[in-house]
Amino acid sequence: MSFSIGIVGLPNVGKSTLFQALTKKKVDTSNYPFATIDPNVGIVAVPDERLEQLARLSHSAKIVPTTIEFYDIAGLVKGASKGEGLGNKFLSHIREVDAICHVVRAFSDPNVVHIAGKVDPSSDQRTILYELAMADLEQVSRSLEASSGKARSGDKEAAKLVGVLEKIKSALDRGEPALTIPFTDEERKLLKSFNLLTLKPVLTVLNVDEKDNKQTDNQLKISVKLESELAGFSPDEARAYLKELGWTESGLDRLIRASYDQLGLITYLTTGPDETRAWTIPKGTKAPQAAGAIHTDFEKGFIRAEVINWKDLIDAGSEANAKAKGLMRMEGKEYVFQDGDVAVFHFA
Repeated sequence: MSFSIGIVGLPNVGKSTLFQALTKKKVDTSNYPFATIDPNVGIVAVPDERLEQLARLSHSAKIVPTTIEFYDIAGLVKGASKGEGLGNKFLSHIREVDAICHVVRAFSDPNVVHIAGKVDPSSDQRTILYELAMADLEQVSRSLEASSGKARSGDKEAAKLVGVLEKIKSALDRGEPALTIPFTDEERKLLKSFNLLTLKPVLTVLNVDEKDNKQTDNQLKISVKLESELAGFSPDEARAYLKELGWTESGLDRLIRASYDQLGLITYLTTGPDETRAWTIPKGTKAPQAAGAIHTDFEKGFIRAEVINWKDLIDAGSEANAKAKGLMRMEGKEYVFQDGDVAVFHFA
């Protein structure tokens, strides 16, 4: 399964520098608005220390982590929903991603121009969220107008859609994103093709000065400049520098993990002599669908799964010991997979 995060924000807040640090991929980070015109795309491995431990246990030939796609999207300006700046081109790129990483500038650097003339994180954040909401409101209003006539003519599906769109319009009029509305499964299916911007999960990254790199409750505080420097180090150099700073992991690792969590995803693992691999599934996935992440045939022919928590397997020292101790469980079709499960699937 492929999941994507769009990195958004005003021009010159550090989006492209963050993307470059994440992917170690060369992009244009020139100090002027709209340095990024088309979205750059990079595939980033989700850090997972469990993989190396399981690979050592199984003497695996290779390790395959799970991944997330990051999109570096052009800077947004006030009025984008009305076509200002790159306007609709920017918004169309955001509609294609699964979640939004909103980068907000909090660092002070007179050499980096701020499009509004001053550093004001709260104002910048309101600008972005307002433009997303206005774009959704325009789209919903147009669709309401088109669907209302069909509903009055007796079209039952159109009537259902009108009811959902009216709920969204009311929320947006109150200044609340569509994400705050408790939709039914049927309503979500009706809305799927709309790709509403305010229905996407949002993770806020506060791009701070190098000395202020601590996480808060509802924001990730990251010095993008520092992370960019770290990305240029060798793995050993990076670990040594992190230790010197007193950190257990980099800001980028925290960001990747938080993005993964924001999408409501978990990881289960498979391990053996050939490879140790992480598999991405949504929280709440049952065993047959978890097997389907490997191959559709596994889901279709699912019989049962042997499951053990990764730490229990490591502590047991081998799969044979784990089985002897009764730690490996046989689970059927109703079993809901948990993060960190190690699985062996049996299928017809």
